[in-house]
Amino acid sequence: YASPAYLKNSGTPQKIEDMSEHRLICQNTDSDQVSAGTQLIHQLLLNDVRSLLTVNNYFGVLQGVLHNLGIGVLPDYLLQDFPELVQVLPDIESADVPVFLAYPEELRQSKRVAAFRDFVQEEIIMYRKQLREKGNL
Repeated sequence: YASPAYLKNSGTPQKIEDMSEHRLICQNTDSDQVSAGTQLIHQLLLNDVRSLLTVNNYFGVLQGVLHNLGIGVLPDYLLQDFPELVQVLPDIESADVPVFLAYPEELRQSKRVAAFRDFVQEEIIMYRKQLREKGNL
């Protein structure tokens, strides 16, 4: 994703090879992160990316994108809170990322854990419904 201002100043890549003309903002591939994200970053780096800004979390990537520093590797659900961001190369995506909720067995009956689980589940269902309505799922 990129900001409209970045794309206006630097142009919009039309194919993955065009990434060589842009700064890629991503998490360091040596840091702990979801493997689907790492695989996507490696795919992008195969295209002679000359300018690279690595940070240690998605919030750092998001801040770089919001401040017009380059094109960031970000999860698509962020668009709900930042609709001004533009998806670059929409045909290039990471694999789906599974979501797990782990907690100690003794908290299985906890109302707080149940409330959090229900919240996460409802958010995922609502997000998928929005994707289906837009024809993206």
